[in-house]
Order: sequence, then C-alpha cells, then structure tokens
Amino acid sequence: MNVGTAFLLAAIPDGRVFGLDQQALISIGIQLFNAALLSAVLSYVLYKPVRKFLRNRTERINAQLGRAEGEMAKADELKLQYEQQLDNVEQERLEILEAAHRAAAEKGKQMLADAQSDAADTRARALTDIQAERERAQEEIRRQIIEVASMMAEKYVTQAMDAATQDRLFAETLAELEGAAWQE
Repeated sequence: MNVGTAFLLAAIPDGRVFGLDQQALISIGIQLFNAALLSAVLSYVLYKPVRKFLRNRTERINAQLGRAEGEMAKADELKLQYEQQLDNVEQERLEILEAAHRAAAEKGKQMLADAQSDAADTRARALTDIQAERERAQEEIRRQIIEVASMMAEKYVTQAMDAATQDRLFAETLAELEGAAWQE
C-alpha cells in the first residue's frame, strides 16, 4: 500500500493537491461524453428487450390473474351447487323422515285394525264356543234330568206296580220292539 500511495503522490504536481487545468477539464469532458454515449447505446440496445420482457411479464401476470379469477368464479359456482345439493339432500332427508313417519303411522293403524279384527273374531269364536258349551250343558242337564226322572219313575213304578202288571208291560214293550226291528 505504501507503493501505491507513493505513486499517487508522484503524479501530483508540486504545490497542488487538485488542479483544474485544461487537461483535467478535457479529461472530465471526455469521460462525460463517454458516459452519455454509453448510456445512449445501452439504452438503445437494451431498452426494447427490457421493455418487451416487462410487457411479456405483465401479460403473463394478467393472464394468470384472469385464470385465477375464472377458477375462482368456477369454485364459487361449484360451492353454490354443493350448497344447493346439501339443501336438496336435507329436504330429501326431511321428506324421507316424514314418509317414514306416515308409513309407521299407517302401519300402526293397520296393526291396530288387525288386532281389533282379531279380537272381534276371537270374541265371536268365544261367544260361539260359549253358546255351544251352554247347549251341551243344557243337553247334559236334560239327559241327567231324564235319567233322574226315569230313576224316580222306575222307583215309583216298581213300588206301585205289582209283578203281573210288570210282566204284561214287559211283554207289550218287547212286542213293540220286535215289530220295530223287523220294519227296519
């Protein structure tokens, strides 16, 4: 670094640190001209490609935004459709539940009607059975009454009849029975 500083000090004329002489001004002018020329050339050469690149980038971004908006609109539409379908599903669920309730109520009414019909049939059969049993009981009582009456009549007849009357009645009855047997 000392060598570099010594070289710079040797380049400066004696007694001046910075001098604005004609040579320095020409050098500054040439450097300004070179900078302006370089800026103009670079601007001419690079301006169109950079501008084209930026325009393409802007178009790509706008296209992506347009696609995103279109997809967002589709998503909103699908969301609306799904919400409608969910509402329809809820409506169908309520209708199915209501139909099931109606069917259950009708089934209950039918079962009640069947049970009432069965009860009426059972009651009718029971009444018929009771009537038949009553008739059998009456027939049985009538037979027992006849038996008792015939036993009483037999006791009375045996006590009131003598042996000759019994023999005569026995013979008449036997004759009637023999005549009835031959007629068949």
